[in-house]
Amino acid sequence: MPTRRELANAIRALSMDAIQKAKSGHPGAPLGMADIAEVLWNDFLRHNPANPSWHDRDRFVFSNGHGSMLLYALLHLSGYDLTMEDLKRFRQLGSRTPGHPERGVTPGVESTSGPLGQGIAMAVGMAMAERMLAATFNRDGFPVVDHYTYVFMGDGCMMEGLSHETCSLAGTLGLGKLIAVYDDNGISIDGRLSGWFADDTPARFEAYGWHVVRGVDGHDAEAVRKALEQARAVTDKPSLVCCKTIIGYGAPTVCGTSGCHGSPLGEKEIAAAREFLGWKHPPFEVPQDIYAGWNAKKKGSQLESAWAAMFKAYEAKYPELAAEFVRRMDGDLPVNFDLKAEELVAGTVAKAEKLATRVSSKKALDGFGALLPELFGASADLTPSNGTFHASSRAINAKGGQDFDFTGNYLHCGVREFAMAALQNGMTLHGGFIPYGGTFLVFSDYMRNAIRLAALMKTRTIFVLTHDSIGVGEDGPTHQPVEHTASLRLIPDLDVWRPCDAVEATVAWKLALERRDGPSAMILSRQDLPHQGRDGLTVSAIARGGYILQDCQGTPEVILVATGSEVGLAVDAAKALADQGRKARVVSMPCVDLFERQPAEYRELVLPTKVRTRVALEAGVSASWHAYAPVVVGMDRFGESAPGGVLFPHFGFTVEAVLSAVTKALSA
Repeated sequence: MPTRRELANAIRALSMDAIQKAKSGHPGAPLGMADIAEVLWNDFLRHNPANPSWHDRDRFVFSNGHGSMLLYALLHLSGYDLTMEDLKRFRQLGSRTPGHPERGVTPGVESTSGPLGQGIAMAVGMAMAERMLAATFNRDGFPVVDHYTYVFMGDGCMMEGLSHETCSLAGTLGLGKLIAVYDDNGISIDGRLSGWFADDTPARFEAYGWHVVRGVDGHDAEAVRKALEQARAVTDKPSLVCCKTIIGYGAPTVCGTSGCHGSPLGEKEIAAAREFLGWKHPPFEVPQDIYAGWNAKKKGSQLESAWAAMFKAYEAKYPELAAEFVRRMDGDLPVNFDLKAEELVAGTVAKAEKLATRVSSKKALDGFGALLPELFGASADLTPSNGTFHASSRAINAKGGQDFDFTGNYLHCGVREFAMAALQNGMTLHGGFIPYGGTFLVFSDYMRNAIRLAALMKTRTIFVLTHDSIGVGEDGPTHQPVEHTASLRLIPDLDVWRPCDAVEATVAWKLALERRDGPSAMILSRQDLPHQGRDGLTVSAIARGGYILQDCQGTPEVILVATGSEVGLAVDAAKALADQGRKARVVSMPCVDLFERQPAEYRELVLPTKVRTRVALEAGVSASWHAYAPVVVGMDRFGESAPGGVLFPHFGFTVEAVLSAVTKALSA
């Protein structure tokens, strides 16, 4: 049998070879963490390479994802469907081994990682999901949810503020099945860290409430094994295993320096490393005994089979619980969801209430929350303002102290917007939940990178972003979003909804919950907005993202396109135009992204090319709206501190200003 070091050296050799062939990559972390990875994957990790989606597998997140070749080598060696040819195509167009791990591209990759700090944050979300599902579904003798979340992280992850936010929260919640391994090598791209990162990191994590294993030699397999055993023995706290390593271990002239962090080693250095490591095999060649020492297929199959047998007995004793667990983990909605959702929409139409859309959103959540036990909410210390706590909500951490209810479905996140978004991505990736999290729209900047990763991974995560305009009022320009809605619309695969009333808000929630190929953002008002009358066909057209809300006889002379609070203004302006004998159409476009996915014929029906006189209305920056209208009534400056009712006319959101804009458009 090969020694542990020989098994670890297979990771090192494959990483050096693939990075060299690509002439691009980061060899330092794979060479430095190979011994740790060998111990974790061969001695502890419960997984089945033949089924990367096994519900009760351990989750492994590689937060310092620039070292992706370590993960790809692990997946290849242990038996996942990742071939040597895939490794040879590292970082090449269309390959299954991209520069950073990407969920959905490579079998066995749990999360897209690379933006530092996000991996550890998503791992916290996965550990939360495990804890909550276990509290909901496990019964005596049937631990159907019983797995660990392991995460590798480096100095960059430690320095990013996101790790502070999420690890503080993880410690408070006592997530005992979360184990993070810290690659403490003292090096980043700019060189030795001592000049800019001198924290006592173990003490910091102990202050968070973590169990910390200090001073582990990351190149001593037995020391690593004992440290992981210690971590697993502590069940009431997350654990941080601090491993001292040498970056680029085995590369004789560049190890321990920034020179091996982010550049190929070169043929000469690789040859010297092979000699130092005693690896005598040609590039991309792994002996059969090494493969045999790594192969996890048999063990993985046995682990999953044992779990499946237990689950079958669980299913016999608790059939309803078992069916609900499978449904939730598969991401399916209840069989009656569509019918019940349509009833909620119809009820909203009938009530015809004048409400702020943040309130409309909360009322929609009251209805959907009763239908969906997997709906999990949160807010970054703005729960009363965001309307995220629905009628069926129960907060995990409502009582404070250590009195947590993990059968709950809501989390008070504190002032941690970025953490909230990232850990909810982790919950989605884990399975079993549809998470949503709320804050003010202006603070979406704090969480933007997590929103972007949600779109990149196509997760069903929902972002509730309230106080959407100068309607915020007296808090002034620091809290009045201007550019935020437009900037969020620039993110591919993110559906951005800005509803104009309760009906659009309810439909937006229905579609966001049904959507399985990407996240959604709800942009909601603080101030009350009028109900807009519609017939049945018009209500169903909301699902198109943009639709004719109010029309005229024959071909319109002018089309007014609006979203959110400005739809009511467009309707009032259309009436004033009608009084002048002009034919106007009002198009409400609550979701531009969804409208753009409609067939060209439908888009032409709503916005006929021959009608060139168009005015767009939105209380935000105007630039993007010029694709739809030559004239825009927008907000191309920061706001002021005053009541919202004063600010709208002050900044030109009046019927008179719209009529003036129409006159300008007619002459364009």
